[in-house]
Amino acid sequence: MSTRLSGGGGLVGAIRIDLQRLHESWMELLFPRQRGTGHSVLGKWTPNTTSGWIGYRLWSAIGVPIVAVLYPLALFGFMLRFYSTRIDRVAAGLGVVGVVVIAALVWGVLTVLAHQAFSTDGFLAVLAAGIVATVAAGLAVVTSQSGGRPVSVVFAYPAAMTALFLPPVVAALFSPTIGDVILSGSDSLAIWLLDTVLSVGGIDQWLSEQYTLAGAAYLGMWFGIAVPLGWVIGSMVTLAELVRPS
Repeated sequence: MSTRLSGGGGLVGAIRIDLQRLHESWMELLFPRQRGTGHSVLGKWTPNTTSGWIGYRLWSAIGVPIVAVLYPLALFGFMLRFYSTRIDRVAAGLGVVGVVVIAALVWGVLTVLAHQAFSTDGFLAVLAAGIVATVAAGLAVVTSQSGGRPVSVVFAYPAAMTALFLPPVVAALFSPTIGDVILSGSDSLAIWLLDTVLSVGGIDQWLSEQYTLAGAAYLGMWFGIAVPLGWVIGSMVTLAELVRPS
């Protein structure tokens, strides 16, 4: 096995090819004909002036640490792509109408339970959240199937996250049982975000002074998570597609 790996095949060979493709994609941001030119008659483009070579080498060197950071994200993107592809196939088979009907049924059951257990305000809040989540599910399917990769990243993935997160969080606001699971976890997550991601530039202090994590603030928090999370997941899947198109 060690001979096979050192000879360029197996895991080591696959990683080498991935890194090469990712670095060539980086080079193509500024220079033409860099990626996938191994079997091309023209071959890889290279500059023919001294200043061009300096810029070419400098851009190549800058790309090395960037590729080192991006490649682990691409590896995670491979796993996300695996599940995303299967979800897309199911959604394509069901169609927009089918996905909307299923989302309406799922969140409709939650709404019926809310009608039995919550106050009128709680029932109406869950009903509104279910409607928004159902529309978001339909939007996710439409944008993922007809808008291309950029539209999918910007709209489809955040819409899918919203369709998943919104109704349970709204229900948690009116149910102590659900709230003990979701809202207590939200408090811990909020503290972690303030201490890490949002600690740059005093954002954590501003949020702590301006907002209290209670009531509708939970909705704002989860919406603020769902949209960037959708962008991150979509970007990692796109990165995986860039490294390994098939």
